[in-house]
Amino acid sequence: MELNDAKSRPVLVAETGPLSWVTAEIWPYRIVIALLAALMATGSAFADRFGTVRNLMNVLEQLATLALAALGQTIVILIGGIDLSIGAVISAVSMLTSGLIDGQPERVLPVVVAVLMFGAAIGALNGYLVERLRVHSLIVTLGMASILQGACLLYSRGPVGSVPREFETLAFGRSFGVPISTTLVVAIYMLAWYLLRYTRTGRQLYAFGGEPAHAGLLGISGYRVQCAAFGASGLCAAVAGVFLVSRTGIGEPLAGSGFDLASVTPVVVGGTILAGGKGGVIGTFLGVLLVSLLNNVLNFLDVSTYYQWIIQGIIIISAVSVQLDRRRVG
Repeated sequence: MELNDAKSRPVLVAETGPLSWVTAEIWPYRIVIALLAALMATGSAFADRFGTVRNLMNVLEQLATLALAALGQTIVILIGGIDLSIGAVISAVSMLTSGLIDGQPERVLPVVVAVLMFGAAIGALNGYLVERLRVHSLIVTLGMASILQGACLLYSRGPVGSVPREFETLAFGRSFGVPISTTLVVAIYMLAWYLLRYTRTGRQLYAFGGEPAHAGLLGISGYRVQCAAFGASGLCAAVAGVFLVSRTGIGEPLAGSGFDLASVTPVVVGGTILAGGKGGVIGTFLGVLLVSLLNNVLNFLDVSTYYQWIIQGIIIISAVSVQLDRRRVG
């Protein structure tokens, strides 16, 4: 049995022909794609500026932070866990990046490398504690989030530092009319897809998430899997924090507030099962597009942010309910 994104594709899909690969990869996400099409049609009907190239490019430009946070969350959920420290890691990286660079261009590269290592280390520590203490990841990462967020507020209760204007190109730059941030996010997603699908570690993540009790019998190290998954999540959160600083130009102690739960929405909408072992990054990326476009439509319709939170909550509950129904049918 192949342990990757393709494990859930239907046998009715043709496996021959030049488009067979594309068909097999996209078919499991046909419902999300249909919702995207319906949302595009609805938005264009109710808001004249929604369907413009300028607005769509703005949406793509703004989704980088959520997309990166959701990518890390996907990897953790694939092993049956959840990472509630993502928002706190984003906040910490935001403050460290801006505070340490402090407007000095020569500090950009070493600081960025350092904060990425910091995020990966925090994630790996989460994984180690989950495996070592035999405590559910929800509790461990919630505790880590509290520690990091408290440290951020002890460091400063307001904005700190600054970044050079050139650094903002990461968030606002365009290449051939396409946001640089979007190009980088797509490249990161493609790399994650390849690693999950074609490497031994990727297959072990799926195997551990599908049958954790049997993983040891297959020679799969729980420490390695947990540290790899949570380390990847911490790294993705750190990259998200760097993107966020490039967008705001300053570090904020609460910059990542809300991303811990917001990152779950695209994952479940994209079809990744919360119990682990099934799903993938393609669905998550489509989920990010759906959530971002939905928020954009609601903004055009002047819907309050509070109602948007309610709608996202309904989406999460609905998506999980559909997953449970499919598991009962299966």
